Amino acid sequence: MCGICGIAALSLEIKISESDVRSMLPSLRHRGPDGSGVYLDRRQRIGLGHTRLSIIDLAGGAQPMHNEDKTVWISFNGEIFNYLELRNTLLKEGHSFYTHSDTEVIVHAYEQYGDDFVQHLNGQFAIALWDSNRQRLLLVRDRVGILPLFYTRQGDRILFASEIKALLPQLSEAPRISPASLDQIFTFWAPRSPNTLFEDIFEVSPGHMLVLESGRLQESTYWDWNFPVLDGYLKGSDTELAEQLYYLLADATSIRLRADVPVGAYLSGGLDSSALVALIRGHSDAPLKTFSIGFEEQSLDESAFQKQMIDYLGIENSRILCHNRDIAIDFPATVFNAETVILRTAPSPMRQLSGLAHASGYKVVLTGEGADEALGGYDLFKEAKIRQFWARHPSSEWRSLLLKVLYPYLETSGTQAKTYLQNYYSIGLDNPNQPGFSHLTRWFTTAQCKVFFSKELNSALREDAVARLTKQLPSAFAHWHSFNRAQYLEAKTLMGGYLLCSQGDRMLMANSVEGRFPFLDHRVIEFANQLNPRLKMRVLNEKYLFKQAMKNHLPRQIIERHKQPYRAPDIPAFFSVNPPAYVDDMLSEEKLKRYGYFDAQKVGFLLKKARRGSSIAYKDNMALVGVLSTQLCHYFFIEQFSQTIREAGTAYPSSS
Repeated sequence: MCGICGIAALSLEIKISESDVRSMLPSLRHRGPDGSGVYLDRRQRIGLGHTRLSIIDLAGGAQPMHNEDKTVWISFNGEIFNYLELRNTLLKEGHSFYTHSDTEVIVHAYEQYGDDFVQHLNGQFAIALWDSNRQRLLLVRDRVGILPLFYTRQGDRILFASEIKALLPQLSEAPRISPASLDQIFTFWAPRSPNTLFEDIFEVSPGHMLVLESGRLQESTYWDWNFPVLDGYLKGSDTELAEQLYYLLADATSIRLRADVPVGAYLSGGLDSSALVALIRGHSDAPLKTFSIGFEEQSLDESAFQKQMIDYLGIENSRILCHNRDIAIDFPATVFNAETVILRTAPSPMRQLSGLAHASGYKVVLTGEGADEALGGYDLFKEAKIRQFWARHPSSEWRSLLLKVLYPYLETSGTQAKTYLQNYYSIGLDNPNQPGFSHLTRWFTTAQCKVFFSKELNSALREDAVARLTKQLPSAFAHWHSFNRAQYLEAKTLMGGYLLCSQGDRMLMANSVEGRFPFLDHRVIEFANQLNPRLKMRVLNEKYLFKQAMKNHLPRQIIERHKQPYRAPDIPAFFSVNPPAYVDDMLSEEKLKRYGYFDAQKVGFLLKKARRGSSIAYKDNMALVGVLSTQLCHYFFIEQFSQTIREAGTAYPSSS
């Protein structure tokens, strides 16, 4: 992966300067520490910038890159995993190459196929491509949103970059935090694409292409999650379909091992990462190095399962133990890298894990993200099935027993606990066909954090976040199976905006490490989307077909273990020991009132509970982390706007 940036003129009177493009590069240095380059069109209509993390064609892959006659130029972030096959096809069509990189394949694919070139790519990518003959700029983002790409308009110029920080040197003033985006974050955990935390700064949405031509910016969708209607599912026995899934995953994994540098893998001890490591071992003779994280809080630690896989496959492993204090100290840097508000501390340990990979000499790791979304693994999907059953059978005596099956580790026998859970899971049962039914419980819980919003912030909100999302769903959504509707919502909210961004790319690239995601190969997703939902979740057995595909390749205990979601300590990370100085500063009454997003008195009451070590509700955990990260975002990108530009990524408040 790398960092890309650029500036394009919207009118003939505007000339782009090389110095303006170069001013954007320092903030992308962590994404590409191995080199940098700039291309300026002879008419000064476009400038492309690039910082390189060299992984393929170490000697010849410098960017920006061009075609044979230098009429097409590209600045590219990502990997094209089928580049060898595509290169051979293009050679047969008469194209000539001057490098061995995957980047040059994109240029020639555009020459050969026009805007349809993206349909020929299997990869993860953010692309800025300039066609000088036609004076047109293409901004393209991969199908599921693994890699970021942001843009904004400044007068008669379009600015774009891999990170918002790189846009800041070309802004005339500090950006403003969007009230609507805060409302979306405190509902869905992330802004709804194409929105970002900041007003008038947008992202290229996953599976979208933006074309700037003749001063106009036009957007199109080239790929989206899609599901059958009625009974149009794949035919075949469970065994046949499991075998097809296995070979698809094996190939998706194999092509993601292509690199001119060592490739490692993350190993959490869960089913997905364990299966991934088993697939790597089954299809590569190269020594495999894995990286794992443990927690001092035993309820969050999966070290025993990690060791089981290490012993089972005989692989090398490096591990870090994450302490609460580590998270608290690291949190400002985590927020700065994420460039958005986060409601959990979970990204911080992931940032530390990528630091371990970097320190071990690795630039590339494979990870298991995407399996739950594509293959039906989340407890949320189980909850939705149970709640659908409740809606159909409101007087069933099975209701409380189903909760015990879903969460065997929770105490549900007491009257108070049973009443709370039944009330909680009854949300929306009067209308189980409403579009967001599967996610109402999560959204309801998260939205309770809005009780801390200030009067000013509440008055600035114009439309309910859920209502707006419902309006933007595709027309086919209503005709999909309820399980598939839940998958679509998960992919379009939590996965793209949070898991792949705040917890994924941004934490990996903070330490110049590229993540690759075999479960998010578009062929795997398209195959899985055609499966009957009963093959994804058999009764309440999640990822049923996936388990069938992997049952001969993993220990039975790994296949059968109850899913443990990845979590990290939230409030305890800050208050189990004396909090770092920045916590008191950012959550002081003075700063809360001056920044204006939250009710200082209500936040003060929450702080007192946290300091006392009182029992903290789930929503209060999210609220405190969300308030703190919002304050930090304001500090970095608004209050310290000039300093953030000057120091290009080092303007952290004291964590002592």
